[in-house]
Amino acid sequence: MLRPKEHYRAAQKAQILRAYRERMSLRGLQRVFGVWRGTVQRWLEQYVQQLPKLAETLLPAQAGDVLEMDELVSFVGEKWFERWLWTAQCRRTRQIVAYAIGDRSEATGRLLWQAVPAAYKTCPCYTDHWLANTLFLPPDQHIPSSKASGFTAHQERWYNTLRQWLGRYTRKSLSFSKEDRYLELVTHWFTLEFNLNIQASLTF
Repeated sequence: MLRPKEHYRAAQKAQILRAYRERMSLRGLQRVFGVWRGTVQRWLEQYVQQLPKLAETLLPAQAGDVLEMDELVSFVGEKWFERWLWTAQCRRTRQIVAYAIGDRSEATGRLLWQAVPAAYKTCPCYTDHWLANTLFLPPDQHIPSSKASGFTAHQERWYNTLRQWLGRYTRKSLSFSKEDRYLELVTHWFTLEFNLNIQASLTF
């Protein structure tokens, strides 16, 4: 039986949103908490809109910083509708300085590069040997490396953390988003929270 949305207190809303962000489906939330899926989606939109911008979560760039870049696949709706998460991580701070979601082509890579803050634009960029990286990264900054080199190990480790906390990126999972919008929202939420936790720990 569905409960009227006004009967949910702030703590209950937060609990429901966290369950949704990690692994619980909208139908599962409806069965367990009695909350309509449209209400959960509206709460998610409202919550993410009040979060700070990604740039506001970043620690200041420093001389000698380098970026590690990589891609991780997820799906929307069905397993053949791939969505690739491209990320750029500062090796020193471990924060995600930019990300983009799309396919695995040069076009999405360019979106990632455009999202990188100006303070990080001159950093050396370590990637794997995916050809698309050579098409948008400045040649004098781009350093393609094998996985075995360890030069993108911190970024790959972040993907492991992402998979543990966000069901939509878990391998062999059925916790995929039904729409692109909700994949983007939960990815943005997780990334900001991750960055803010690092910011708090390093500025304490």
